[in-house]
Amino acid sequence: MNTDYLLAGAGLLAGAMNALAGGGSFVTLPALMATGVPPVVANASSSVALYPGGAASAWVYRKDIGAVAGVSLTRLAVISLLGGAIGSVLLLATPSTLFNRVLPWLLLVATLALAFGKRIATRLHGEGGGEGAGPKIIQSGQFLLGIYGGYFGGAVGIMMMAFWSVTTTTGLNRLQAPRTVLVTAANTAAIAIFAVMNAVRWHDVLLLAPSAIAGGYLGALLGTRLPRRVVEAVTVALAGIVTLAFFAKAYF
Repeated sequence: MNTDYLLAGAGLLAGAMNALAGGGSFVTLPALMATGVPPVVANASSSVALYPGGAASAWVYRKDIGAVAGVSLTRLAVISLLGGAIGSVLLLATPSTLFNRVLPWLLLVATLALAFGKRIATRLHGEGGGEGAGPKIIQSGQFLLGIYGGYFGGAVGIMMMAFWSVTTTTGLNRLQAPRTVLVTAANTAAIAIFAVMNAVRWHDVLLLAPSAIAGGYLGALLGTRLPRRVVEAVTVALAGIVTLAFFAKAYF
């Protein structure tokens, strides 16, 4: 198969997945690696390619953004930017051989977040949550999530929701807008560093990004017609298959 068609198709599917349930990087990352892109560069290029869709979502939510548990969104965005920058530098400093060994575990974390993150968050809020954590815990956790977002980023938005569900008493519906903004903030710092350090395959990104945007639009339309549980089950199943494949490749 022509690699251009492979990447364009991967972008379309990834965009649809992100619009429906998340996990688009589970498609773009292996697609890039299948075309011969080194793993670290593939991860950086995947983040850049999927960035426009996330930024567009943040723009849509712009009127609903607000503080998280009393911590201003501006402060959290700066923390996310800093964490994303650190994570991206760590990624570029990781040798490809080491990243190949670490990658399956990152995919496993992301798969577990996809599978259980929303369920845990909903259950905790359904039970009334707790008293809520202090600002220092919120900010420290956001910093670590920013690092993860810059280094890998798979399912980081869902991980944010799960973290906030434990540390705040804010309703999940009010956390959607801050989530999109803070994920975009972490990714902004990361892709800027990836670009400056010449760690991006721009030809591949130009194939992935437009199709990912189209996939996001089509996925949003599809999401109004498909049962949510079916979409999430298919997404988690695909994520699990990709994770097992990377474990087999790295350790067997």
